[in-house]
Amino acid sequence: MTAPRRLLLVEDDPDARASLERALVRAGYECLTAASVAEALARAAGVPFLDVVVSDIVLGDDDRGGVRLVPALRASGVRAPVVLITAFADLDGVKQALNEGASFLLEKPFRAHELLEVIRRVLGEPRDIGYLVDSALAKAGLTDKEQAVARLILKGLTSVEIAELEGNSEKTVRQHVTQIYAKCGVASRAELFHFVFPW
Repeated sequence: MTAPRRLLLVEDDPDARASLERALVRAGYECLTAASVAEALARAAGVPFLDVVVSDIVLGDDDRGGVRLVPALRASGVRAPVVLITAFADLDGVKQALNEGASFLLEKPFRAHELLEVIRRVLGEPRDIGYLVDSALAKAGLTDKEQAVARLILKGLTSVEIAELEGNSEKTVRQHVTQIYAKCGVASRAELFHFVFPW
């Protein structure tokens, strides 16, 4: 059974947040919630992987909070697409949001099905390679060390080269590789590559 997509919803209005969360959970998403930029960054740091972030632009007294959240997430290593929602979509705000890397801006008022359609759309768009690697390795349940070794395998390095870079013995690296293959359900470097890039 496939794990549900994990979504972070950032909305400062409690009623709006609860209503959207119910709709997202009904649609099959695992929904984490936050009311501010700081809380959103803390929630994102507490999970191994996010599939998508949905954030209001205005968060409390911060009229560009959602826009500021996008580069903050990127700086923390979160590459998930970000959908920004707002009732006040001024042109400068839209430009800044898109320049910061937002995938979509949805104006209020909207119905839950419209947000769900936007989420489906951004999840269906091509991702950068880093996003694909992060997604595959996180969902395989690899430890941080195993993820580091797996990334070097995907770059084509030998066990000897990985051992040198990671400051481990070749034997230790081979043990990590065995664990990586087992968790990903593969038996070779080629199969690992196809596990991460399934096309």
